[in-house]
Amino acid sequence: MICLEKRTCAETTRVVTENNIPRISYLSLEQYPWLINAFSTREGGVSTGMYESMNLTFTRGDDPDKVRENFRLFGESIGVDITQMVYSDQQHTTNVMEVTSEHLGMGILRDRNFSDIDGIMTNEPGVCLVTSYADCVPLYFVDPVNRAIAASHSGWRGTVGNICQKTVDEMNRLYGSKPADIIACIGPSICADCYEVGSDVAGAFIENYGDDAKTVVLPHKEKNPGKYQLDLTRANVINMERAGILPEHISVPDLCTCCNKDVLHSHRGSCGQRGGLCAFLMIR
Repeated sequence: MICLEKRTCAETTRVVTENNIPRISYLSLEQYPWLINAFSTREGGVSTGMYESMNLTFTRGDDPDKVRENFRLFGESIGVDITQMVYSDQQHTTNVMEVTSEHLGMGILRDRNFSDIDGIMTNEPGVCLVTSYADCVPLYFVDPVNRAIAASHSGWRGTVGNICQKTVDEMNRLYGSKPADIIACIGPSICADCYEVGSDVAGAFIENYGDDAKTVVLPHKEKNPGKYQLDLTRANVINMERAGILPEHISVPDLCTCCNKDVLHSHRGSCGQRGGLCAFLMIR
């Protein structure tokens, strides 16, 4: 069984195991008994080969029946029925939308009636938000005052386009959520040491982040000309703070998917031969 605690310096998460299925849980979200939060690992599922074993994506060629069984098993381990899940349709956009009981099962048990959505939110109990990852940045948002939640997928395009701000703005519009009340978490994702980008991507971040760019776009560790190291986690912390979320309300796990590719699916770490991880967030 995995021992991720030894791989992270941050004291923001813990690994919980139920029914031999491990998950990463955020301590800042565990303080709300009306909330379920979880992030999957590679372990505890039925998929085989490069998808081994808890693969939670349908888009990489795995047997769909095995993926659905993985969702069923993982859901059972966190107290969520598969019929309560709504799975986003991520296309590296900054589009966000509200989901309700109308959308239950979409993306897993039945076809979606939406597309190109990287952020989903709800204030309905029993609607489990599900978003998918394999290096990109998971974002969790919880408004404990109005009991509203959101989950957004933030790759480099979503980060430089600031899906965080769009999510916070939409939570405010729909639920009256005040940024200062929001409890936010950044999930496991690729670290700057593992994430090499070219000058085009680096330039987009330099243009958008101004004086903060020096903490996001770093010199290449091997000093390759035209190459940079990109810190997506740091960029999303900046986005959260710029959106008005208080620094003390932001949790970061300090856990790289690529460095830990043996226990977390990583696109770069596997050269694209991989399954997918998922973030889960639900009001009980």
